[in-house]
Amino acid sequence: MPNIPGVNSFAGEAYHTARWPHEPVTFEGKRVAVIGTGATAVQAITEIAKTVGHLTVFQRTPNFCAPLRNAPIGREEMQDIRSRYPEIFALCKETWGGFIHAAEPRNAIDVSAEEREAFFEKKYAEPGFGKWMGNFRDLMVLPQANAYITDFMSRKIRERVNDPVLAEKLVPKNHGFGTRRVPLESGYYEVYNQDNVTLVDINETPIECITPAGIKTSDAEYAFDMIIYATGFDAITGAFDRIDIRGVGGQALKDVWADGPQTYLGLAIAGFPNFMTLVGPHNAATFCNIPRCAEQNVDWVTDLISYMRDNNYQRVVPTVDAQDAWTEHVYDTGRYLLLTQVDSWMTGVNQNVPGRQKRTFMAYAGGAPSYRQRCDEVAANAYEGFELR
Repeated sequence: MPNIPGVNSFAGEAYHTARWPHEPVTFEGKRVAVIGTGATAVQAITEIAKTVGHLTVFQRTPNFCAPLRNAPIGREEMQDIRSRYPEIFALCKETWGGFIHAAEPRNAIDVSAEEREAFFEKKYAEPGFGKWMGNFRDLMVLPQANAYITDFMSRKIRERVNDPVLAEKLVPKNHGFGTRRVPLESGYYEVYNQDNVTLVDINETPIECITPAGIKTSDAEYAFDMIIYATGFDAITGAFDRIDIRGVGGQALKDVWADGPQTYLGLAIAGFPNFMTLVGPHNAATFCNIPRCAEQNVDWVTDLISYMRDNNYQRVVPTVDAQDAWTEHVYDTGRYLLLTQVDSWMTGVNQNVPGRQKRTFMAYAGGAPSYRQRCDEVAANAYEGFELR
């Protein structure tokens, strides 16, 4: 939840997107506020706008959203997909992010403007994450290459939003395309062409408080029947912070990670024996097609447990040296990526969480194949870097 005074004073319906009720919620004819424009908000806003009486979106940071282009799958197409499962999974195992999208081998700076534009259009028209994961290979490394795709995506926003002033508010100015997680959408920008949708830029007019009737900003008071907090969640480490996890000597994991996580393989922590952090920080699964990479985590830990059982070990914990070396390697994988120069959940910054404004690197950017190879090498060498007792 955001730290806004009066959050508990609102007399109408109030929901957080991460704690959505199990019973149906209707927006028809209601005055609805959505606070946030991240990945979850983009999906919620698009759906709410279909039936809402009036929708007001409070935006702090716009994001570069890309069309999802979902479509119904017919019986024959589904049969074809099922027949190619081994091929699809094999491809996912080879790609950097575990998706079916492999990076384009060419660099954006090495092709003509016409070729570049045509390729961007091709990717924009395709379904899925290809705009991000299957684009020119230098977009996330070279500022000039990133400027090309950023300009292209900015033009797409301006083309889709009728009001040029409103369009500019929806075009991000503080980060380039792909340097933050890219929300996928189905008609998000067209929502702002509706007469019953209003965008409030809280950088211009900050929210001062929630009132019993609605929301008060620095220049106006808004009355609402419903407020939806689409203010995200504390990614990667938040699930661990919510549990009072203690290691040797009673040390709290939250304190150990106060200045950023340190791990070995993104799977274990020095001083915390028999504790495995699946899909945790410094793990390839945090920057990956999660089902594909989470399976690798589970298989690897299962093999470790089997190895311990077969060899009568009861305690496993990484050494400090192994942890320090892995943490430094994680930083090295992200050192040249433009996304490490931007505040986001991938760099550990969460403006809604006190004390989470220091930039670090939470993910693993060496790619899923390299990560799997390193984990396999550790296992093959009798789990080097771990103390087994």
